[in-house]
Amino acid sequence: MEHIEASGVEMPIPGVGTFQLSGESCESAVETALEYGYRHVDTAEYYDNERAVGAAIRRSSVDRDDVFLTTKVWRSNLRRADLIEAAEASCGRLGTDYVDLLLVHWPHPRIPIEETLAAMEELVERGVTRHIGVSNFTESQLSEAQSAATVPIVTNQVLYHPYIDQRSLREHCEKTDTILTAYSPLAKGSVLGDETLERIGTRYGKTPAQVALRWLVQQPSVAPIPRSSSPEHIAQNVDIFDFSLTDAEMREIHDLSGSLSVRLRNKLPAVMRSVPF
Repeated sequence: MEHIEASGVEMPIPGVGTFQLSGESCESAVETALEYGYRHVDTAEYYDNERAVGAAIRRSSVDRDDVFLTTKVWRSNLRRADLIEAAEASCGRLGTDYVDLLLVHWPHPRIPIEETLAAMEELVERGVTRHIGVSNFTESQLSEAQSAATVPIVTNQVLYHPYIDQRSLREHCEKTDTILTAYSPLAKGSVLGDETLERIGTRYGKTPAQVALRWLVQQPSVAPIPRSSSPEHIAQNVDIFDFSLTDAEMREIHDLSGSLSVRLRNKLPAVMRSVPF
């Protein structure tokens, strides 16, 4: 399994996302991913599938200590006592004594980030989580969190795919030794019919999805976490390390950002213009 490193932490890439997966479908997807070599599993309190994720890890032949397990605390639980209770409850549902990475799922405008991070750092000291991070933070919000934290902010998990421009945030992450974890890296399947990605993929015998994921991992500090319940797609999504895109191809894919991302975002609720991944 390939890894990306930041702040002394090695994160396996790609990871397997589980948003909107539940029950047996979630268990099967996670277990299949582990069989194909994935070692990074991403879930969240909000997803309501932590029990299924934990069951899949226990059912697999992979030792728990070999799985990099990420979960997230929902924005309503960012006060100190609420966060500690929520993190412990997540571990209980996952059936594990610890998670490898605990994230703030969304920033809360009325809860000081200092209070939230102090609670997360307390959980690191207690061994409930090994590392901490954030999700859906803007560049300025990430900077504020980094200034307030006394332990490294390992990652900022955000929406990132070929149709959305995250270059400024990615460059900030690279400068501050932080991983940009890319959720929805296949733009909810929109990349599958992309003519540019298909044309590039034909040169390498790869699918448009594999080209999109390769474009992400070939950028410094980026770790994609594609989600799929299809065994075929799960296998394809990890098979992205036997080819490399040229600089010209990388620029061509960067140039795809624009109109599709606007259309996708305009379909979503006005509140923060994003689904709660």
